[in-house]
Amino acid sequence: MQQDTPAPRTPAARPSTREARRAGISAFIGTTIEWFDFYIYGSAAALVLGKVYFADASPADASPAVGTLAAFATFWIGFLARPLGGLVFGHFGDRRGRKKALVVTLTMMGGATFCVGLLPGYAQIGAAAPILLVLLRLIQGIAMGGEWGGAVLIATEFAPPRRKLLYGALAQQGSPVGNLLATLAFLGIAQLPDAAFESWGWRVPFLASAVLVAVGLFIRLRLAETPEMAGVLARKQTSKLPVKDVLSTYPLLVLLGVLAGTAGVAITYVKTTFALSWATTDLGFDKSTFLTVVSLALVVQVLVQPFGAVIAARWPLRKAVLWMLLPEFVLLPLMFALVGTGNFWLAVLGMSLATFPHAMYYAALAGILARVYPVEVRYTGMSLSYQMCTAVFAGTAPMVSQYLLTATGSIWSIVALGLGYVVITLAGVLPLLTRTGQTAPVLSPEPAASPA
Repeated sequence: MQQDTPAPRTPAARPSTREARRAGISAFIGTTIEWFDFYIYGSAAALVLGKVYFADASPADASPAVGTLAAFATFWIGFLARPLGGLVFGHFGDRRGRKKALVVTLTMMGGATFCVGLLPGYAQIGAAAPILLVLLRLIQGIAMGGEWGGAVLIATEFAPPRRKLLYGALAQQGSPVGNLLATLAFLGIAQLPDAAFESWGWRVPFLASAVLVAVGLFIRLRLAETPEMAGVLARKQTSKLPVKDVLSTYPLLVLLGVLAGTAGVAITYVKTTFALSWATTDLGFDKSTFLTVVSLALVVQVLVQPFGAVIAARWPLRKAVLWMLLPEFVLLPLMFALVGTGNFWLAVLGMSLATFPHAMYYAALAGILARVYPVEVRYTGMSLSYQMCTAVFAGTAPMVSQYLLTATGSIWSIVALGLGYVVITLAGVLPLLTRTGQTAPVLSPEPAASPA
């Protein structure tokens, strides 16, 4: 097989519109729950985990920023574990089916999140507290690493041929909705007095997630295997070692996929997780006020993000990607300038405007990556690209941003970091589209796949 060219798609029985819609909704609900669990950790890291798990472990004269950096480091650990989750569940999902893998990932995520809510702080059990926190965050990361690819495939492999990019956006929509729910949860808890918030209040969203996970499991257990994967299983055409096949046959596509995801996954953590810490620590915003700013920006993201998939489906993808990403070079600096004024409504305006580019691109990203690999190794291939990107770029974004701010004293170093993410993305996605033949609008007749 020629290296780094997409393989022909395996024929599969065409599912009904009702089945496709049910699968898309299921993918959306499942990813919303998983992202809620993943994002509440980010909010907690920005607001309280440094004090509960790392303050007593730091030197007495250390800046509060040291505890925040330590909390952001544990935040990153969840991302470091995501490639492992992508490999483990990608292998499982490519050999045993998408549905089974997704049931396990949701159970793991829910169990780890609930345990974080029960975990005593450093003051109660000493060094065991941050160690256990790291282990639970690792489990979260492994679960999230397996979740994303499977959820996207549940949506896209049930979808009609020319609607796959649009259905993939349903799975992507779980990220802003989960983030919004997580932020609203902390906004409600932040109304408590500081002492109550730091002692027990922040734990409530972690414990309450158990109810959402139970709902998600009920939905997933009723879902059928995707038609494309069911066909592979029936014909016993599964790959013996999917990761070996992906890395030996498509190494360049994996690398380009890593780069292509950067803006879609990293900038949101600069805008929310880091900005929340910066605004409440350095700019004088109180927790409730800036959580409201973030919530309003996330409402904008929920509303705007689907249009990215619509644009990408109707325009040539290269043109759509450029129109979605290039405005970030103006809107991201504008966001930090407006937030830096300390004015609530200017901060809302800046955060909302800067949401448009990366949110719309994120909606299209799943469909782009899902069309790169053949069904036999698709779960592993797209998970490997996406989760390596999150480990290298997204998980480090709050920590690197905080380091740059501490080292330079200037917010413009963080602006430069965010714009660098856009440059990296363009360097990956444009050649990826060319090499995989994704140049025509998706709603036009699909081009024939390259020969193996």
